[in-house]
Amino acid sequence: MYPLDDTIAAVASPPGGAARGIVRVGGPGAFQCVARFFQGDDRRPFVEPPHPRAATGTLRLPDLDSTLPCDVYLWPNARSYTGQPVVEIHTIGSPPLLQLVLRSLTAAGARLAGPGEFTLRAFLVGRIDLSQAEAVLGVIDAADPRELNVALRQLAGGLARPLDELRESLLDLLSHLEAGFDFADEDIPFIARDELLSRLAKAGKQIADTLAQMASRDDSAVAKRAVLIGRPNTGKSSLFNALAADSAALVCDLPGTTRDYLIAELDLDGVKCRLIDTAGRRGERGEKREERRETELPLAVSQDLYSAAQSAAAEQSRAADVQVLCIDSTRPPDEWEIARLQDASDRRRIVVFTKCDVSGGLDLDCPALRTSSVTGEGIDRLRGELRRKVLAARAGRSEVVAETAVRCRDSLRLAGLSVERAGRVASSEQDELAAAEIRIALDELGKVVGAVYTDDVLDRIFSRFCIGK
Repeated sequence: MYPLDDTIAAVASPPGGAARGIVRVGGPGAFQCVARFFQGDDRRPFVEPPHPRAATGTLRLPDLDSTLPCDVYLWPNARSYTGQPVVEIHTIGSPPLLQLVLRSLTAAGARLAGPGEFTLRAFLVGRIDLSQAEAVLGVIDAADPRELNVALRQLAGGLARPLDELRESLLDLLSHLEAGFDFADEDIPFIARDELLSRLAKAGKQIADTLAQMASRDDSAVAKRAVLIGRPNTGKSSLFNALAADSAALVCDLPGTTRDYLIAELDLDGVKCRLIDTAGRRGERGEKREERRETELPLAVSQDLYSAAQSAAAEQSRAADVQVLCIDSTRPPDEWEIARLQDASDRRRIVVFTKCDVSGGLDLDCPALRTSSVTGEGIDRLRGELRRKVLAARAGRSEVVAETAVRCRDSLRLAGLSVERAGRVASSEQDELAAAEIRIALDELGKVVGAVYTDDVLDRIFSRFCIGK
């Protein structure tokens, strides 16, 4: 868990150059850090204002000969997203300039923020609950307008509000039952039996409806398929072994070693995925084909076996929920690879450069993960990207952000079972048992909104955020 009493800073705009970039500073010393470098056009002292405000001016940075024009947006302690003083610096979106601003701020007493640390602070001070924090990540990762709308509704409290109301209703029922225990000798009815059963039934229906919101058109118990595709000898089998933490795939420098496809079950932080390694793709109709005689086939396999392997690889690729396109970084891409690098329409695809431990590799201008099965470079990032793609594939028509659905489905199911049992025992006037079941339901619902949490749960959620959010 990060400390909360220090000042943090990070670049908050997306990577790459742009007309405008943002550096965010938050924490007790945010205004003091920025005041060392900022001079407002209005010459007013740079202090924490009583209300949010914006100012225009310049930054004077130690390692920059000229001043840097900027706008700053100021949020005082009680009005900010994190519940602490926050300053956003909006300036020219040149990555070297933004890094220079960040270095100057850290030299002035701030430290670099960790992944999701701003949102974590917002959660810890009660600005948002866990479902809303996950909705922030859903907004960032949204792949289409529908996913964005689902995340925005959840961020606005579309899930949190009804669950808070449900918890309040169950707490009210529990208080009535416990008051009855305290005054058992007085024969005072704190809640009528019919009302108790009616409200428990209503609570059970609300939990069932919330679970239905998280339902997908697909069976979430069935692991999605991630298929490694690419030319022969691009390192697919080595990558398969690195991801599976196994040596199930035979690795050899000769192209065409993989004939049949191999399968490994991955657990990506609670998200199941079936990883499939296929034979390398060779020439296809419509592209230049290598001259290939049967005697030139690697490992002296028959043409029938070779064709069957190619057909199996093509079928697995078509049926994949996620495609991991492997490009050998030690050689220039061929026509088939270039065509797929230029095709941005397939949202299932993750592009991976392999063998990046070898010096002098590719430096193509395309979004890709750099990996090495030898050093482990990029393997954790690839697992994270696989998890995100698998969750997107599972989302279907769910009305809840996929991260929330995965985390909360079991808690809601257990809460529903407890409320159902509470209704059964309450109907036979076993109120002590009913109260015990309601407490279990409240604990499970508390896990959904974050009223009940552990540090490892928070680490698992917020480690998936990008830095600056």
